[in-house]
Amino acid sequence: MNKQQFLTEISSGLKGIPENDIKKSLDYYSEMIADRMEDGLAEADAVSAVGSVEEIVSQILSESTPLILPKTRRTPKIWEIILLILGSPVWLPLLLAAAIVILAVYIVIWSAILTLYAIDLSLAAGGILGAASAFMLIFSGYTVQAVLFFGTGLILAGISILLFFGFNQITKYTVILSKEIFVLLKKCIKGK
Repeated sequence: MNKQQFLTEISSGLKGIPENDIKKSLDYYSEMIADRMEDGLAEADAVSAVGSVEEIVSQILSESTPLILPKTRRTPKIWEIILLILGSPVWLPLLLAAAIVILAVYIVIWSAILTLYAIDLSLAAGGILGAASAFMLIFSGYTVQAVLFFGTGLILAGISILLFFGFNQITKYTVILSKEIFVLLKKCIKGK
C-alpha cells in the first residue's frame, strides 16, 4: 500500500469527527511516513512500519470527540400506533392540561416578579412625592409637617433602593430557575 492509499483509508475511517482533527491526523501520519522514507525505507515499508489503518483509526477515534453522535430511531409498530390513536381521547387532554398548568405557573411566577417591581416603584414614587410635599409645606408655613413628610420621603426612598437590589437578586435566581426547568422539560419531552 502506498502513502496516498494509506492516508485515504485513514480519512474514510474518521467520518464523524471534526475536519481539523482529521487534517491534523493525516498531516501527522504523512510526516511520519516521509521521515521513514528519508531514513531509507521504501514507501510500502514506511507505510507498514507506521501501523495498520484499523489500529490508527481506532486510536484517533478514542482520542477525539465525535462531531455527530449516531442516532438510533425505532419505528413504532402498528399496534403501538393504534393504541396511540385509540388512547388519544385520554392522553391528549391530559397532556394539554399539563402544558397549561406549566404555562400558568410560569405566568404566575413572572407576575409576582412584576408585582415586586411595582411595589418598589410605588415606594420610590412615595419617597419623591413626600420630599416634594415637604418643600411645599415649608413655603406654606407648616414646618413640623414638612419635616415629617421629608423624613417619610427619605425613608421610603431608602427602602425602595434596598428593595430594588433584593428584587434584582430574586429576578436573577428566577431566570436561572426558569432556564433549568425549561431544560428539564425539554429533556423529558425528548426522552433523553
